[in-house]
Amino acid sequence: MMRAVVQRVKCARVRVEGEEISAIGAGALILLGIARGDDRSVAERLAYKIARLRMFDDANGRMNLDARAAGGAFLVVSQFTLLADTRKGNRPAFTAAAPPEIAVPLYEAFVEKLKAEGFPTFTGQFGAHMEIELINDGPVTLVLGDAPGSAPATL
Repeated sequence: MMRAVVQRVKCARVRVEGEEISAIGAGALILLGIARGDDRSVAERLAYKIARLRMFDDANGRMNLDARAAGGAFLVVSQFTLLADTRKGNRPAFTAAAPPEIAVPLYEAFVEKLKAEGFPTFTGQFGAHMEIELINDGPVTLVLGDAPGSAPATL
């Protein structure tokens, strides 16, 4: 099942081979892991849920605003390591992660759904070795998907 780690940030940027490819100011960095068995509807529902997450502070300092109300942007980075299985041994297994031919179109569908919702949305580079720099605001970090205590991706 698709998994997302959503971090509220003051700013975030992605570099590939030392060159900055994407950057945002205030908003959310979304690390997205796509699993075998995921489909377009799962990607779109998860994007819809994240677009409406009230994870930004209102005038009273309470997490009451979604990204739209807070004027935030999204930076989406693919991260298959979110699907790591560490239950056996010390070396993570990634058999639950979708192969690129499945993951790339779902990653793109997720990004397109956020854009269709009207959010400034930027991306990392799928499959590349990336350097991610961020200033976590809060810190606020939420996990959505099939992790314990998280919202199911079949939102």
